[in-house]
Amino acid sequence: MRLPIYLDNAATTCVDPRVVEKMLPFLSEEYGNPASSHAYGLAARRAVEEAREEVALLIGAEDREIVWTSGATESNNLAIKGAAAARKSRGRHLITLQTEHKAVLDTMRELEREGFEVTCLAPEANGLVDLAKLESALRPDTVLASIMLVNNEIGVIQDVAAIGALLKPRGVIFHVDAAQATGKVAIDLTQIPVDLMSLTSHKTYGPKGIGALYVRRGLQIEAQMHGGGHERGMRSGTLAAHQIVGMGEAFRLARSDMHDEVVRIAKLRDRLWDGLKDLPGLKLNGDMHQRIAGNLNLTLTFQNCDSLVASLTEVAISSASACSSGSSSPSHVLQAIGADGAASLRITVGRFNTADEIEHAIAHLRGKIEACQGRSTRAAA
Repeated sequence: MRLPIYLDNAATTCVDPRVVEKMLPFLSEEYGNPASSHAYGLAARRAVEEAREEVALLIGAEDREIVWTSGATESNNLAIKGAAAARKSRGRHLITLQTEHKAVLDTMRELEREGFEVTCLAPEANGLVDLAKLESALRPDTVLASIMLVNNEIGVIQDVAAIGALLKPRGVIFHVDAAQATGKVAIDLTQIPVDLMSLTSHKTYGPKGIGALYVRRGLQIEAQMHGGGHERGMRSGTLAAHQIVGMGEAFRLARSDMHDEVVRIAKLRDRLWDGLKDLPGLKLNGDMHQRIAGNLNLTLTFQNCDSLVASLTEVAISSASACSSGSSSPSHVLQAIGADGAASLRITVGRFNTADEIEHAIAHLRGKIEACQGRSTRAAA
């Protein structure tokens, strides 16, 4: 059976073969525990530190500011809970955005149960935060704000430099979820005032189950997992050298290839949109200019299209964020920006998509959407 064309790269990316090749020795002959002092352990430790350097280089950080985690969900939890706990004597007010990933929103809700107060700002219709509204939400007891760099559903890019510049003079810790940003937008933490940044591997052609948290040098956060004092006491647990090596190689490739790759992917995405945008009842969600290259999020404004995604047998896309446990409930992101419609499609182009695949996807999507529109028209009559 022929597999569908994969256009769900925001959910996860395939592991680049070059990353697999780099990982393989650490599943066989170089299998030591990085905490061990013998030759096997020392070899694993060197590889872990080389990977830490590659992650740091991609975002303009220092090696020692990178803390290994199991992925962006753990990084978000560690950043938000750890910073809030460390600063609770100064204040218990937190700020975030309604369109954040559930890993941030659910973490904020947990802190509310512990006595913190959370302001959850509504975005503008284009998905971006209004800086004036953010500023008006700040209070003397605000200790942390968490706003993601690239939205996982609609792909819009927040101006984190401007947000950080607003927060820094007020002493508010700024956390950024950058899971969807690495390899897609340039990040230089020497130039933008971010205190904590969550990263993951599997959105950037690396393995699943490994991520990192950038912790600005000198910032204190409380560990959320204990047992051995690994990662300078911030995150205990034996380091998975093979996964870490994979993330390091994935981030190295992102750093070397990003410019050309973004240009190529943008052309494919634009061709896909050009092939669909004349269809009536189709609306693009989110700002089209302040947006990553590979993302299209479309709302279908006609009715009776609940089965549309299931009918798309020749393309693999998402009807919402794949990180929401397969829930069929309406997208909280689209609700927040007022994108009303019968159904929504998230189409994300990636490194290994080709021009031929895009043409085939256009033909398949047009046929299925037009058939859906026809059913909707007949039902209305």
